[in-house]
Amino acid sequence: MHTFLTEVRETLAPGRTDRFGPLPPLLVAMTVVTGLVDAFSYLLLGHVFVANMTGNVVFLGFAVAGAPGFSILASVVALVSFGAGSVVGGRVAQRFGHHRGHHVAVATGTQALLLAVSVTLGVVGTHPFGSGVRYALIVFLALAMGVQNSSVRRLAVPDLTTTVLTLTVTGIGADSALGGGKGSKSGRRLISIAAMFIGALVGAALILHVQVAVPLIFALAIVVVVAGVSHWSGRSNPAWTRADD
Repeated sequence: MHTFLTEVRETLAPGRTDRFGPLPPLLVAMTVVTGLVDAFSYLLLGHVFVANMTGNVVFLGFAVAGAPGFSILASVVALVSFGAGSVVGGRVAQRFGHHRGHHVAVATGTQALLLAVSVTLGVVGTHPFGSGVRYALIVFLALAMGVQNSSVRRLAVPDLTTTVLTLTVTGIGADSALGGGKGSKSGRRLISIAAMFIGALVGAALILHVQVAVPLIFALAIVVVVAGVSHWSGRSNPAWTRADD
C-alpha cells in the first residue's frame, strides 16, 4: 500500500528532482482530454472515435460487414486525419524534441488551435450536426489527437500514453503479485485509467445535461493550461527538459 500511495503522489505531484519534471501530471490531464473528446465524437458524431484508433479499426470492420449504425467513411476519415495529425506531431517533435518544455508547449499550442476550430464548429453547428459539420469535426478533432499522441510517444513517460489503455490494464495484471510480478507502477496505471474514465464520464454528462459543445470547451481549456505550464516551467531549462538520447 505504501508503494502504491507513493506512486500516486509522485505521479500527481512529482518532486523537483523528478526525471520527468511536471510531465506526469500534465499527461494525466491530457488523458482526461482524451476521454472528453472521445465522449463527444462517439455520442454526437456517430460510432467513431477521434483519439482511440483501435476502436475505429474495429468499427470499420463492423461497417464493412454491414452492421447498422457504423460508417465506413467516418472511420476512414478519422483514421486518415489522425495519421495526418501524427505527422504534424512528429515534425514538432523533430524540431523541438531536444527540449521537452518547448516540445510540449508547441505541440499543445498546435492542438489548442485545432480544438478551438472544433469548439467553434460545435457551438455554431446545430445538433444533430449535418454531414458537413460532422465530418469537419471528425477531421479537426482527429488531427488534434494525432498531434497529441505523436508528441506523447516522443516524450515516452512510462505508463502515461494518454490514449492506449489496453497495455496499461495488462500491465496491472501481469505485474501484480498474482501474475508473478512486483506490482510496480500500479498506482500510476490506475491514475491513467481513472483520468480517462473521468473525462468520458464528465464529457457524457455535459452532453446529456448541459450543452453539446461544453466537453470540447473543457478539453481546450485543459490543453491551454498544459501549454502554459510546460512553457513556464521549462523557461530556465531545468534537467527534466533535456530529452533522453
